[in-house]
Amino acid sequence: MNQLQVVPINGQLVTNSQEVSAMVGKPHYELLKDIRKYSAYLAEGNFHLGDFFIESSYKDSNNQSRPCFLITRKGCDMVANKMTGQKGVLFTTEYVTRFEEMEKQIRQPKNQLEILQVAVNELTSQDKRNTNLENTMRIDGGQEFHIRKKVNQIVIETLGGKNSPAYQQLSRKAYSEFWREFKNHYGLPRYGDLPKKNFEDALRFIGMWQPSTTLRIEIQNANNQQTIREVI
Repeated sequence: MNQLQVVPINGQLVTNSQEVSAMVGKPHYELLKDIRKYSAYLAEGNFHLGDFFIESSYKDSNNQSRPCFLITRKGCDMVANKMTGQKGVLFTTEYVTRFEEMEKQIRQPKNQLEILQVAVNELTSQDKRNTNLENTMRIDGGQEFHIRKKVNQIVIETLGGKNSPAYQQLSRKAYSEFWREFKNHYGLPRYGDLPKKNFEDALRFIGMWQPSTTLRIEIQNANNQQTIREVI
């Protein structure tokens, strides 16, 4: 049995239907007929044909263009699945071995420049992993406590203090309005889901928060009524 040639073409490892034909002892035209039948099945199943078989051509001894297929490892799997007995075993062993050898050659750095490129790629991947981790990490318990404390301070100050009429009458409404705006601003179902990277920005948001115009009027009216009663 001849050694199967596997080569990289356009980012894929492939062999040639002529070599497969010679290896399995099947006339090339019959193998082409089988591959076209497999291709029709793949098309019906909405599979990407190029993952298995790629139409190509070659020049025969008379310099005539003849059809052939480039066959990927998945395509070889499909051809091998239809084979039985010794030929099937030998073909499977051969193509698996050759594809794996070529994959190792491609992965293995061949010089210092390639080794450096592998290192750069690894650092880039690590940076991406770190960035993804930063984007997905949520604030911890201490940061949640700090946010709640600052929110309480701002809302109480806005209402005129804990002893103010506005606090007694409107604190629930003020807190509700704040948390609604906070969660809408950051697109969160609950404030504890705030990403760590947004913690400082969240503190700035809290410090700049003001109630809506309607609520400010209600706060002012509530506190003014207390002032009027004290004057009277």
